[in-house]
Amino acid sequence: MKNKIIPYNPDLKERARQLRKSSTLQEVLLWQHIKQRAYGVQFHRQVPMLNYIVDFYCHEIRLVIEIDGDSHEYNFQYDAKRQSELEAYDVTFLRFSNDDVKKNMFSVLLVIEEKVGELRDK
Repeated sequence: MKNKIIPYNPDLKERARQLRKSSTLQEVLLWQHIKQRAYGVQFHRQVPMLNYIVDFYCHEIRLVIEIDGDSHEYNFQYDAKRQSELEAYDVTFLRFSNDDVKKNMFSVLLVIEEKVGELRDK
């Protein structure tokens, strides 16, 4: 499958770099499991897409992984709008809570593995 680059606001490039340098504990924990083509595909951290920055993105299969912490609890409408705009580019989302990543990493990784396999077989 050919990589599809989603257009992005170049002003977000520096902000994405800052977010990579100041990752949350949950982002670091998940990154340790999905980096270096762990599932046969390459993920990137803090990727600008349209006017947003997503936590993890795989261009090959157009998969976004978001870890929702406290900041997302009161931003449901914003998150839904953001996700809808990106899904218009045939992007698939997986969302996990901070608690899922900290307490149920095995289950999180199984869901990711299953979704990666499904999208690779498309």
